[in-house]
Amino acid sequence: MIFDASATDGRTVRVEVRGGAGRYTLRLDGRPLQVSVGEAGQGLKSLLIGAQSHELGVEREGELYRVSFPGASVVIALAEAVRGSAPLAPREQGPARLLAPMPGRIVRVLHAPGADVVAGQGLVVIEAMKMENELRAPRGGRLTQLLVREGQAVEAGALLAVVG
Repeated sequence: MIFDASATDGRTVRVEVRGGAGRYTLRLDGRPLQVSVGEAGQGLKSLLIGAQSHELGVEREGELYRVSFPGASVVIALAEAVRGSAPLAPREQGPARLLAPMPGRIVRVLHAPGADVVAGQGLVVIEAMKMENELRAPRGGRLTQLLVREGQAVEAGALLAVVG
């Protein structure tokens, strides 16, 4: 199966999965990885990637997945890729989606739809747990969609903007 995985930081990665029974070959943007997956108890997964072992939690939140690592977590949206399509070059092809990394409130919108932005340029500022975080363009291009307004509350994983 082939998926496009969009993370909370706006990055989108093409993921191809082959195998089964806990042993998989993944291709991340064309880069192969050998992965073994097992249960680690209490909702945790044990991953062996090459010679490195990792434990992580995976929780489904509606159509999104929260993947928790020690000290961090990321919300991921998966979309089945069109079969036969060319591999996705990182941050170069197709629209890049900016997702909310946590629940919060939009305090500032820094650009209007149609604005040309460069990679890393601030798009919106979100306040969460009394801290403001500037969310930046995942790549350069035109801000084709801005789906939030100042003062709006958003959930983790909410689509905030699209850069095409």
